[in-house]
Amino acid sequence: MNQYYMNLAIIEAKKAIKHNEVPVGAVIVKNNKVISKAYNKRESKKNSIKHAEIIAIEKACKKMKNWRLDDCIIYVTMEPCMMCCGAIEQSRIKKIVYGIDNPNYGFTKELKNVEIVSDILKDNCRSLVQSFFKNKR
Repeated sequence: MNQYYMNLAIIEAKKAIKHNEVPVGAVIVKNNKVISKAYNKRESKKNSIKHAEIIAIEKACKKMKNWRLDDCIIYVTMEPCMMCCGAIEQSRIKKIVYGIDNPNYGFTKELKNVEIVSDILKDNCRSLVQSFFKNKR
């Protein structure tokens, strides 16, 4: 199941590329049902907090009519940053599944109350980021 939902997050990350955004996608799942999907929108929204994870959490809370996202899993193409990890933990998401490490800003190692699974479809996730930045230079 991890690969299936990570593929959905990769589809979201590809949408980010089309909008000149860093290709990070996120999908929130509860009981094997997709609750929300999102991609980075920092550039298009001119807002530093419009990360894929934050947008996905906002959408999930609205859909669930609750700030508590108990028993949800978030799938993200890149390891979440400190801000996103805080939002994930505060919203009570139980598990983060991500594709590639974020050596500069990744923060999952600091989390205490969230299960972490890494390296899911990491080659696919890495190639998206590498090709994005290669085309920028």
